[in-house]
Amino acid sequence: MRKIIAGLFISADGVVEAPERWHFPYFDDEMGAAVAAQMDGADALLLGRRTYEDFVGHWPHQGDDVPFARHINSVAKYVVSTTLDGSNWNNTTVIRANVLDEIAALKSRPGGHIGMSGSPTLVRTLIGAGLLDELRLLVHPIVLGAGRRLWDGLDKTPLTLTGSAVFGTGVLSLTYSPAR
Repeated sequence: MRKIIAGLFISADGVVEAPERWHFPYFDDEMGAAVAAQMDGADALLLGRRTYEDFVGHWPHQGDDVPFARHINSVAKYVVSTTLDGSNWNNTTVIRANVLDEIAALKSRPGGHIGMSGSPTLVRTLIGAGLLDELRLLVHPIVLGAGRRLWDGLDKTPLTLTGSAVFGTGVLSLTYSPAR
């Protein structure tokens, strides 16, 4: 069975909203390697609607010489949305109904793991439904004070730390799996 592996940029106070506004001063070769490691082995990308809209506004316009562009543009993409009618971005399927059943079916298909980037609402939903296998957080040493937080709306959710590293920029790379 395939795994769903989510990765998020997150501030020290749990904010995941609009990382393009605050995370770039911390992006270096170490973080690039961590992001690339998450993409390795993923042959599908699962996105919530907001993250999809950010991605479709940027990635289809990037050439293969831009890091990560070739992978993101060519991989199968699944977007969870009740408001999108479809997508003209190659290899994109919109999941509009029976979301948890559809995602469970994706996991049961053969292939590599299913990667996620951002999409905090969807991440929370998958954690609550027991469908998320791994959560990779890049915790940035910055307090934002306001913004959408990853954990808002989740009940008590035990996690097991399965990996950690400290980058030279002070970013913590933390990998969690659901506690069984």
